[in-house]
Amino acid sequence: MTTTQSTRSRRTRHLVRHYLEMVVAMLAGMMVLGPVHEYLWPGLDDRADVAALVMATDMAIGMAAWMRFRGHSWPAITEMSAVMYVPFAVLLVPFWLGAVSGGLLMTAGHVLMLPAMALAMWWRLDEY
Repeated sequence: MTTTQSTRSRRTRHLVRHYLEMVVAMLAGMMVLGPVHEYLWPGLDDRADVAALVMATDMAIGMAAWMRFRGHSWPAITEMSAVMYVPFAVLLVPFWLGAVSGGLLMTAGHVLMLPAMALAMWWRLDEY
């Protein structure tokens, strides 16, 4: 293996590890903050659209905290946090029009979040 291949391989492993760390931080945000807002405001997420935005916020907080701990810049943290909302923002209009169900809103929003995160990382590749 050449030095270039070795460097590329190491960088790829680092990028994948960081991506997985952010997914874990998002899950932690949901698990920690979910019960808090349920206790403080029972029924807040009874509607699928509200639940999607609350969950995106929980994930963004967990991920932003981890990114800051890892020393990322505020612009990168802001962009990655915004990525949590973009898939839901795209899906909310069809949901409100009755074209998609609440289940599809939640599932598709979460699935689309993953490639959106990868694109945000690619956008600031030098930071990862």
